[in-house]
Amino acid sequence: MGAGITSFLKVVLKNFDVLAGPCISLVYPLYASVRAIESKSPVDDQQWLTYWVLYSMITLFELTFYKLLEWVPIWSYAKLVLTGWLVIPYFSGAAYVYEHFVRPTFVNRQNINIWYVPKRKDMFGKPDDILTAAEKYIAEHGTQEFENLIHKADRSVKNGGYSIFDDDYRY
Repeated sequence: MGAGITSFLKVVLKNFDVLAGPCISLVYPLYASVRAIESKSPVDDQQWLTYWVLYSMITLFELTFYKLLEWVPIWSYAKLVLTGWLVIPYFSGAAYVYEHFVRPTFVNRQNINIWYVPKRKDMFGKPDDILTAAEKYIAEHGTQEFENLIHKADRSVKNGGYSIFDDDYRY
């Protein structure tokens, strides 16, 4: 009888990541997400939505690099610890990772064009770039209006990125 319990405990401890992983990464977050939806507080909604975003990123990473992760013997334990850190509200791991890594990466106001598009020539043979556009604007509207446009654009970046044409801009 004692040998049976000992072997059972050895099997449980040897497969702890397989048994605890779904409970920590899926069952509890699912339960907490349903409770968050039913509560009136937006704070817990944000916590669990952030967790699910990060969990999906971990899953995508795992699916993409599964051949390499097969060779890392502690991957399942590392994933268990990581998802535990993300899930447990005491640590606020999901909020930390989101604020310091995900948000700066995905919520960046700069647009980066990865496709090469040759500059278009206008009818006068000048390249269609920002300096030419600025010169045209100054020629049509004057220096003061150009400075007003720059100040509006500067304020829009500081105030959350609304368009310069949202104000009562005069043409």
